[in-house]
Amino acid sequence: MGSSAAAARRAHAIGPCLSGVLLGAALQLQQPALGSLATYAGLGFAGVLGLVFGLRLKATSQARALTLLAAAGVLCFAGTGWRACAYLAEGLDPALEGEDLVVTGVVAALPHRGELGLRFRFEVESALRDGHAVRLPPQLMLGWYGGSDAHGEALPDPQRGPPELHAGERWRFAVRVRAPHGTVNPYGFDYELWLWEQGVQATGTVRAGARDPPPRRLAQTWRHPVERARQAVREAIERQVPDPATAGILAALVAGDQGAIERADWDVFRATGVAHLMSISGLHITMFAWVASALVGRAWRRSPRLCLAWPAQHAGLAGGVLLAAAYALFSGWGVPAQRTVLMLATVAALRLGARSWPWPWVWLLACAVVVAADPWALTQAGFWLSFVAVGVLFASGPAHAAEREHPRGLARRALAAGVAMAREQAVVTVALTPLTLLLFHQVSLVGLLANLLAIPWVTLVVTPLGLAGVLLPWAWTGAAGAVDLLATVLRAFAALPLATWSAPAPPAWAAAAGLVGGVLLATRLPWSLRVAGVPLLLPVLLWQAPRPPPGEFELLAADVGQGNAVLVRTATHALVYDAGPALGSESDAGQRVLVPLLRALGERVDLVVLSHRDSDHTGGAGAVLRMQPQAQVLGSLEAGHPLQALRPIRRCSAGQRWQWDGVDFEVLHPAAADYDAPARPNAMSCVLRVGNARVRALLAGDIEGPQEALLALRPGGVRADWLLVPHHGSRTSSSDAFLDAVRPALGVVQAGYRNRFGHPAAPVVARYAARGIPLWLTPACGALTWRSRVPGEVRCERAAVPRYWHHRVADAAQDGA
Repeated sequence: MGSSAAAARRAHAIGPCLSGVLLGAALQLQQPALGSLATYAGLGFAGVLGLVFGLRLKATSQARALTLLAAAGVLCFAGTGWRACAYLAEGLDPALEGEDLVVTGVVAALPHRGELGLRFRFEVESALRDGHAVRLPPQLMLGWYGGSDAHGEALPDPQRGPPELHAGERWRFAVRVRAPHGTVNPYGFDYELWLWEQGVQATGTVRAGARDPPPRRLAQTWRHPVERARQAVREAIERQVPDPATAGILAALVAGDQGAIERADWDVFRATGVAHLMSISGLHITMFAWVASALVGRAWRRSPRLCLAWPAQHAGLAGGVLLAAAYALFSGWGVPAQRTVLMLATVAALRLGARSWPWPWVWLLACAVVVAADPWALTQAGFWLSFVAVGVLFASGPAHAAEREHPRGLARRALAAGVAMAREQAVVTVALTPLTLLLFHQVSLVGLLANLLAIPWVTLVVTPLGLAGVLLPWAWTGAAGAVDLLATVLRAFAALPLATWSAPAPPAWAAAAGLVGGVLLATRLPWSLRVAGVPLLLPVLLWQAPRPPPGEFELLAADVGQGNAVLVRTATHALVYDAGPALGSESDAGQRVLVPLLRALGERVDLVVLSHRDSDHTGGAGAVLRMQPQAQVLGSLEAGHPLQALRPIRRCSAGQRWQWDGVDFEVLHPAAADYDAPARPNAMSCVLRVGNARVRALLAGDIEGPQEALLALRPGGVRADWLLVPHHGSRTSSSDAFLDAVRPALGVVQAGYRNRFGHPAAPVVARYAARGIPLWLTPACGALTWRSRVPGEVRCERAAVPRYWHHRVADAAQDGA
């Protein structure tokens, strides 16, 4: 009786403790700033005392459950905060930003080569500034570019092109580093959180100009052998498979190099809902563990002595997890792979310990173990998709093994397996649709069929052939053929008119209701209960994002780095003014920022205005126009510009006017005659004024002093309350006469953090400050939202959704004081 009572006490403690771990981590991740180490130490001590006290209470009492829940939550909250404080203590000294440093260290991971240069992780051993030792964070994310920077712009001083780097090599070179700073936008990718998860606390650029110390390869070390092996496999695949796109997919599946997949292929995979298959994901590692477990168990049974020492079932389970961990390690030991290995190890430990827990506890334990090891996993879409999918499969499957059918005959077993797989895929698709809409604001309508074809093909044909190629390189030729065949089918699916469906981002309550509705529909409940999930799905499917009322408008200046991109919204219309910079052909602000933003808001763009041809204004236009096929384009781009082939571009010229929902739009520059004389692109910037009877906004592109002088003398004036600061705050713009004519209540500078142009220039900042005009800078503010209904209010995304892992910059508003 004593042992059964103790078991009951433990059972009643498990649920509250595991739930407390999840709750404590979730609450800590919402903190805008960290406390002190002493605070977290005190909370941790209190959590331990609470656990001890709670375990002594009556097993079935509600007070015991609440005490254990709170104590476990406080303990996890404190542990997560302590780890975050310790991590930040190793951060970059702000005094070293932008300084010329000479660093020595080791290439720590697989380098990624793009059209502009190399990106690689660097493990710092020592650093010097002017010959004196300085401390840098342990790991840097470095770029090594040739004659262009990360945006494709020519560098002012010629740079030596990057050589072939290999993991494990020790190098010494000059660098300039900066804090881990990314763009912050509504519904956008959190680059700073990604760097935090990777353990990178500074980024930088290798300096290899004529005035810099020449880079030197010092030695090949024995460090990072797995990364060296991954690089060797990737290079071997590239030699064996002539098509770079196919080779990139194989490199992702075999060596975990997701960066090798081309952007066009990623677009197809996302549209067909199979993107999770095209890298070494949790599915691959789980399948690998299952096959490895079966093979190890079968081999173990051949030896009676081994079976007497340890049951073959246990040996197979342990061997499968260990081999899966080795596979995950070879894949680069990414965060999703780590989560999967932890989950598999947790379930295996329960089975090896002969623990027969109900599936909700097994699921909850796996979640809690992963979150305890990596609390920041709760911020990742992959965590939620993986664990919700597993939970749904648990809930919708047979309650007992005896309920499963075991048909005789190979053909019948294969048919039953196919039917079971189709059912499971359908169940997961239904249950995850609301969550997918919440996370990505888009679902693939062909995803169910595409996954039914792609999952067995990738897991049973492509991946085994790819892995076999490590020993037998000719197998990669067969794998490449299998990849090409699958890609052909997926492209046909992606080309269908209704391949994807997008919906505005629902609020949290609607998303939660939709998720419950999807789970209800997927579970093995009576249909009379399942149909209750349908009305719960409706808020997600029918939600419409709030819009300005008639006669009012809203401006959202996106955080796109060094470039311009402004979304103008009225009651029923939308305009995009410029589309931000390109980062080579691999990425651009349209793909990274504007497309997710427009999708989350449910916007149907009527007009795209491209002020002039410079790439920091047009770089993302292609992605926006492909997403918005109905959008017309207005701009000053020449007839031969590549974007003209994507969509005809009408010339913008002074005097063009239109009205949407009681809001007036007017082009003020350039004049039609300006197109007849050669001029610099900046001088041809389309200047657009938007306003109603009370307030106006002026979007000025990259105009400079001469164009500003003409506008200042314009009949009717250029008065505006909101000003997009010309040319990002360049010293050639924002002249005294122009500012006196516009008299804005505020100015917005869209520029990159620590950009090499020095925007906004100090004299320009001083001119605004002398007139009492506050400047709002996107590097400090993030995306900025302004509404004509409340012209005195400005919403900064960094201030509205503060997180302690975000880089703190000086005040978003500068008044020059």
